[in-house]
Amino acid sequence: MVFFARSAGRWRSQRTSHHLLHRRTEAGASHIEVVTVPPEDDRLAAIARLHGEPPEAIRGGCHVRWLGSMAWDRAGEDHQGETVFALIPTDEQGRQGKLLRDRGYAETATVAGRFRMDDEDGLELITTYETMRSRERFWFVGSQVRLRTSTVEGLSNTASLSVETRIEGPSGPEPVPAPVPEAALRQAALGW
Repeated sequence: MVFFARSAGRWRSQRTSHHLLHRRTEAGASHIEVVTVPPEDDRLAAIARLHGEPPEAIRGGCHVRWLGSMAWDRAGEDHQGETVFALIPTDEQGRQGKLLRDRGYAETATVAGRFRMDDEDGLELITTYETMRSRERFWFVGSQVRLRTSTVEGLSNTASLSVETRIEGPSGPEPVPAPVPEAALRQAALGW
């Protein structure tokens, strides 16, 4: 819960995804909002019951909303959604356990995964879906910058890196930043 509390707020994310099947790289951008949710919240109890877990085992959770775009999207297409996470620790320190979601990322079905805090206080999420498996790692490089890596194995083999910076200021909708064009990424990577 400490990690989720630290993540609370609004974030601007710039992502580079490597599509291994297509042997191509795609840029993306999004806005993400994270709100912590107390253990007694009715949404968490509902998720616990959905997964056959006792609601009293939940130690807290978070509500995440996102709106983004990817370079290969058609005009007007965007990626938006929201999900609620519920944490059920399986150790006394609360550093590992079950992560219940009302909606997955790689597939939109209700899903249960595992979480683990590593030795560097990075949060690892491992989720096995019906047709694929995802592994994510989140960590802070300061109070205003968070990094995220993700791999998805299965029908769509991808690896991505996201740099997420905290958005300061009043709440409210902001336009999603356009993804950096692939040519510009190549140019920056090659130093020209």
